[in-house]
Amino acid sequence: MARQIALLTNPVSGTGRAPRTAGMALHRLQDAGLAVRRVESRDAPEALDAARQAVADGVDALVVVGGDGLVHVGVQAVVGSRTALGVVPAGAGNDLARALGIPRSDPERAVDVVVGARARRVDVGQCGDSSFVTVLAAGFDALVNERANAMRHPRGRLRYAVATLAELHALRPRPYVLGLDGTVREVEAVLVAVGNGPSYGGGLRVAEGARLDDGLLDVVVIGPVGRLDLVRTYPRLYTGGHTHHPRYEHHRVRSVSLAAAGVVAYADGERLGPLPVTVEVRPGALEVLVPDE
Repeated sequence: MARQIALLTNPVSGTGRAPRTAGMALHRLQDAGLAVRRVESRDAPEALDAARQAVADGVDALVVVGGDGLVHVGVQAVVGSRTALGVVPAGAGNDLARALGIPRSDPERAVDVVVGARARRVDVGQCGDSSFVTVLAAGFDALVNERANAMRHPRGRLRYAVATLAELHALRPRPYVLGLDGTVREVEAVLVAVGNGPSYGGGLRVAEGARLDDGLLDVVVIGPVGRLDLVRTYPRLYTGGHTHHPRYEHHRVRSVSLAAAGVVAYADGERLGPLPVTVEVRPGALEVLVPDE
């Protein structure tokens, strides 16, 4: 019997890249002898319902063609199940694909990863009913996201630039209460992040050193810094160089609680809700399709 594949995409993706890539993926998977069921949705709730139905029907893999938002939906549908998650990157960030070594600029090679079907078990971070694979943001970065999402204009990436400038103007350290495997710490910080994987936001390696399969969460804290210092440090997030900053802290834990006033948590780039939150690691809870080594 042919392997059963559910192909999840958003046909009204803003850039149009995802629908074009999905069409190519459909033909390439069928040509490889796989039975493909196309699953299209126009918003996240509809996508999640359709993906969960495909998993309940017993498909061997749910293959997401899209950006990190749709990948996050796919994770919710397959985590803890026997269905593997495949990723064909078609977004701006593609951080899970980056962490798994899936080609991000060659969609045909990304589809070939699905055809090759080498599976790997990775951890997820669990925050309430939501699972995430990359990073949970709960500091300056989350504040930028929250401000940008509340803005109607401008559109696109310019909106995030405007939101970043506004948050820089309002920058101040916030008091956090952290529970690190039960040990309580009170800290002042401008950035707090919980990494299951190392990067978010299109390659910002905020949780440098985090591994997807080590059974641990990497908690990163950047303490009080000024606006100019934060601006200077930002480019170093792409290389992991921020780990040498004197205000940088890094903790590896199995469970972390975060509490701070006026902060909304984002995970895999998606809004979770206001702090406080508790995050626990679920070792090996997600099967993913990865390239041959």
